[in-house]
Amino acid sequence: MVKTVLFSVAFSLIAGISAADGFGFMTPSGNIYCNGFVSDGGGIDCSIINRQGPTALPRPSSCTQSWGHTYSVEGRGQARMTCSKVPSPVNYSDIAAYGLSAQFGDITCTSERTGLTWRNPAVHGFFLSRRQQNVF
Repeated sequence: MVKTVLFSVAFSLIAGISAADGFGFMTPSGNIYCNGFVSDGGGIDCSIINRQGPTALPRPSSCTQSWGHTYSVEGRGQARMTCSKVPSPVNYSDIAAYGLSAQFGDITCTSERTGLTWRNPAVHGFFLSRRQQNVF
């Protein structure tokens, strides 16, 4: 059984992690999981296992693997999608409970039943849900 750690408590503890350390967690559905760091403004990579609909951005011609499953954003700059293999399910013990938000470095994350949103101070980021994925 997956141990649920309150998103707000886990996020407050993560804010104190040393620069060399990172973090990882998944959504309650287990369909999205994220890994990141908090030093130098922070950075996050999230993967969605099962997705529907069109991809958030057109597939680049150089992408020979799966497109539309992996997203990232840092404390500065644009969010992006990454060409990678289709992710496999994980079983993280830290779970981002619905209805809570947290700060990771300069990046804000909000977990809702409708999806997971990441945003940096320049309002670049991404939204992920099974039915829709957006990069902004």
